[in-house]
Amino acid sequence: MRVGLGHDTHRLVDGRPLILGGVRIDHPRGLYGHSDADVVLHAVADALLGAAALGDIGEHYPDTDPRWKGLDSGRLLAEVVELVARAGWSPINCDVTIHAQAPKLVSHKPLIRANVARLLGLDATSVNIKAKTGEDVGPIGRAEAIACEAIVLLGPAVAAHGASH
Repeated sequence: MRVGLGHDTHRLVDGRPLILGGVRIDHPRGLYGHSDADVVLHAVADALLGAAALGDIGEHYPDTDPRWKGLDSGRLLAEVVELVARAGWSPINCDVTIHAQAPKLVSHKPLIRANVARLLGLDATSVNIKAKTGEDVGPIGRAEAIACEAIVLLGPAVAAHGASH
C-alpha cells in the first residue's frame, strides 16, 4: 500500500465561480487560477500522484500550457485516477481538509464527499470531508484564499491492468 499527501491554495477573486470538490457553491467570489482552480480536486489529484510516485499536477497540467486554460478539475482528477490505475494502483480511501473562513461549508460537505467519491470510484463511506476556518488569521482567516489538504491510500489495482505490487 502507498499513501500520498496533496495540498493546494488559491486566492479568492471577484468574477469567478467558486467550485470546491466539483460542486459550484454560491459565493460572491471564486478561486483564481489557470483552470477552474478547484483546490479540493487539485489536492486530491496531487495526493494520488504522490502516492503512485508520478510527480504532481503541475508537471502533468502546467499552467503555462493553453490547453489547460479553464480546465474542469473533475476531468483532471478522472485522468489522474486513470494514470494511477495504469501504474498499477487504486484508491482505497481519501481524507480531505478544506481551509476556508467563508463560505461556511457544512451544508456543502455531503455533495463534495459524494462527488469526490464518484471521481475516485469509491463508496462515499471511504471519503471524508472536513472544513476548518482560519480563525481570522492569515490569508485564509481574512477570507483572501482557500486551501485544501488531502491524503489518499492506494492499494494494488485489480489485475485488469496487469500490474501488481
